[in-house]
Amino acid sequence: MTFKAWLLLLEGAWTTVWIAGISIVLGLSIGLMIAIVRRQKIPIIDHLLAVYISLARATPLVTLVLFLFLSLPSIGINLNKHTAAIVALTLNTAAFNAEIWRSALENFSRDQREAAQAIGMTELTFFRYIMLPQIVTVSLPALVNEMSFLIKGSPAIAVIGLVDLTRVTNRIAAVTYDPLFPILGAGLIYMLMISVLVKAQSLAEKKARRLAV
Repeated sequence: MTFKAWLLLLEGAWTTVWIAGISIVLGLSIGLMIAIVRRQKIPIIDHLLAVYISLARATPLVTLVLFLFLSLPSIGINLNKHTAAIVALTLNTAAFNAEIWRSALENFSRDQREAAQAIGMTELTFFRYIMLPQIVTVSLPALVNEMSFLIKGSPAIAVIGLVDLTRVTNRIAAVTYDPLFPILGAGLIYMLMISVLVKAQSLAEKKARRLAV
């Protein structure tokens, strides 16, 4: 495979990385907020959030991308390709993350909360310094696994014309009539992305353990 082909793959990889990266950050934050809100057990809000989670988890990512980019303009909401891709990926991963966070919150020891209240610790301080580091440590493997699935599912954004890693691979294969090496190159890049996530997980777990001490 030529040097130019590698450059094209890297350009496509960059599109995948920054769109998936923004979606991951937003999805983690929104998912955590949803999990916290659902713990308040407000009937109407909890029901609406449960419906959103069920729909987002059940809807194929490619369908969600197409809906946001092609269907919303009919009601006056126009999203450009990049925005539609980020919103679709975020809505998808936030739903899965919300359930991961919710599980960690529900299994958190109540004894620690009672001890914190006994010494006069505020709810915000308790969450920031005691609860959050522990639920992050517990949730990290599942969260990183979800991030990996999101990256693997990100080729869905190519259906609206975004030139991501997979779309570039198809273009190179169509021009060269040799799909083997472009696909192997793309596979290698995807593997590197996932490896970075796994390494970040290991570092984050060590950091969270230090904060939890």
